[in-house]
Amino acid sequence: MTALLRWPTAPPGMEMPVVEVRKHGVWLLANNVDQYIHRILVEEDAESHGSNGELFHASSEAGKKLYTRGDFAESKISNLDVYLFKKVGLFPDLLERKVLRHFEEGDQVSALVTGEFYTKKDLFPGFGRPFVFNAEILLKVGRTSEAKDSARVAGIAQWEDEQIEYIKEKVTEEGRQEDLKKGKAPAQVALDEAAFLLDLASIDGTWGDYLERVAECYKEAGLNEIANFILYRD
Repeated sequence: MTALLRWPTAPPGMEMPVVEVRKHGVWLLANNVDQYIHRILVEEDAESHGSNGELFHASSEAGKKLYTRGDFAESKISNLDVYLFKKVGLFPDLLERKVLRHFEEGDQVSALVTGEFYTKKDLFPGFGRPFVFNAEILLKVGRTSEAKDSARVAGIAQWEDEQIEYIKEKVTEEGRQEDLKKGKAPAQVALDEAAFLLDLASIDGTWGDYLERVAECYKEAGLNEIANFILYRD
């Protein structure tokens, strides 16, 4: 399922990214809706083979503002990925494909440089996938220590039993009271609990089991709109 991701405490001006919902989380497709639509229109045009551009016409005025049919062919850029990078923006799957292509061509240095570039924090803020992928390619070339560092940043270091137990303790009433006694603001305690609950949900993919409590946490933190958004059912 394709959806928009609404961050609970997004920085001012940050647009909602387009994601694919999976069992154990979400997969980033584009940083914003315009970028996502722009890419779809370019790909349709590049692969049209004489079609009438159904998606382009369906996008109406919004699509026309983003892309002019025929621009890909007129650009004389033979590689679609290169065109997307230059004219549309950066996408996780394209960067990963670029890294793999470098490996196929025997250019290990360029592969590692691109993998490192992928992890720049301002490219895809809030997502761990770049670090997961970078860890995988570092392992591929035998750089185990650096791979572990990248995995830790992504939060994918293997869950130990004591780590899981720690998280479970933090979401108990005793855990909340302990944080409050340490002087942590009640709103922050509630936000932390919501984050811990989502961590637990990510381990076994049982998102539905935590929805109501996560929503309650956001209400306690004063984020009523986010709470209502989480609980909304069509």
